[in-house]
Amino acid sequence: MRKVTLIPGDGVGPEITQAMRRVVEATGVSIEWEVVQAGVNVMDEYGTPLPEHVLESIRRNKVAIKGPITTPVGTGFRSVNVALRKELDLYACLRPAFSLKGVKSKYEDIDLVVVRENTEDLYAGIERMVDDDTAESIKRITRRASERIAKFAFDYTLKEGRRKVTAVHKANIMKYSDGLFLECARKISEEYPQAEFEDRIVDNMCMQLVQKPEAYDILLCPNLYGDIISDLCAGLVGGLGIVPGANIGDEYAVFEPVHGSAPKYAGQNKVNPTAIILSSVLMLRYIGEKEAANKIFNATAQVIKEGKTVTYDLGGTATTSEMADAIIQKITPKRRL
Repeated sequence: MRKVTLIPGDGVGPEITQAMRRVVEATGVSIEWEVVQAGVNVMDEYGTPLPEHVLESIRRNKVAIKGPITTPVGTGFRSVNVALRKELDLYACLRPAFSLKGVKSKYEDIDLVVVRENTEDLYAGIERMVDDDTAESIKRITRRASERIAKFAFDYTLKEGRRKVTAVHKANIMKYSDGLFLECARKISEEYPQAEFEDRIVDNMCMQLVQKPEAYDILLCPNLYGDIISDLCAGLVGGLGIVPGANIGDEYAVFEPVHGSAPKYAGQNKVNPTAIILSSVLMLRYIGEKEAANKIFNATAQVIKEGKTVTYDLGGTATTSEMADAIIQKITPKRRL
């Protein structure tokens, strides 16, 4: 039996993680959940949104899946997600964006994957007040981080039978930092002649994705651009409510939905659980449970295509738990709800 750390999160996190857990268990896959709490709800007890025992659990189990956790804007603690990535060296953020029949979008047949470097760039948080009127943030790009994320992107491309990697940068302006990232991507591409390689300046990349997304496949990005472009790609396929995510390192992996914690909807049993359910698909594939992963993906896609038991954002009236029930029914059709 595989042990997996489960972090419910806060806001709507507990509701959607419960839906995900029920769906995963319906496949019959052998998983033991180790539930640990993080986020704003544990601040009073531990003085931190990320207690040490949470990190210990992930280090012990190697794999975790988590619900969204609230991050204050401008003040308060830094993102728990950022802290997890730094503490566990989860250097690769994987964010697939693909079209699902039944999801309203101006685009069809989108199939993109953003591979985002997770540990440095402006998100390293190296900043200071120069004086009362001037703030400064340092953009740090290293050869080591750039080469390993490029290698991750190309390895993923070959493993998944993809065709092309596009490096995204602003090396025309930031000639040293983004220039180094691009140099490393080009160097690593030479080790993978089976895959096509190209590069795009980030502003042009955004325009290209809106105009002709079908021309792209794997998007290799430094941290900040990857964060922005992954949300752009989510917009192409219908929004953050259906997009899964993963943060992967050499030793550990944490899977999570891309969307926020939506605290105003907490306890209302109305939020779309698709993103975390599809994140569990990524998790199951990562641990070698491909049959269970395929069952969940196919059942979820079928429920959304039919549109009978989906949440309000997908045009339906179902609750979070009712949508999970419908997916479970597709996985185990003889089961009575």
